[in-house]
Amino acid sequence: MNILSAQEHQTVESPTVITLANDVDPRTLNLRGVTRIDLQFPKFTDGRAYSQAFLLRRRLGFEGELRATGDVLIDQLVQMQRTGFDVAVLREGVDASAAQRQFERFAGFYQGSAVETKPQFAKAV
Repeated sequence: MNILSAQEHQTVESPTVITLANDVDPRTLNLRGVTRIDLQFPKFTDGRAYSQAFLLRRRLGFEGELRATGDVLIDQLVQMQRTGFDVAVLREGVDASAAQRQFERFAGFYQGSAVETKPQFAKAV
């Protein structure tokens, strides 16, 4: 997962980039030609963007970039990656170097995810 600071993130208005509010059903979108979707976390306690990301990846087959924006904290990053996000834009004041260490804490997962659908026991040894 790519980690960006709030200063590195640029909001883009383009037919190929969509900013999706967290109360919009992704199944209503026309994804033809879309290369990036910015999903919103207005508060870290509001997890609707996780469901949107999972729907976009697993059910709708979206292969472009999914970017988490808003109130993104480092303790959310592993779950964001597992639900299909490619990029996370950390909220202002969060240390990006500490964020990368989150991925080193967990060597693997028993369950499948939106990205790696096979559970651990079904993978070749």
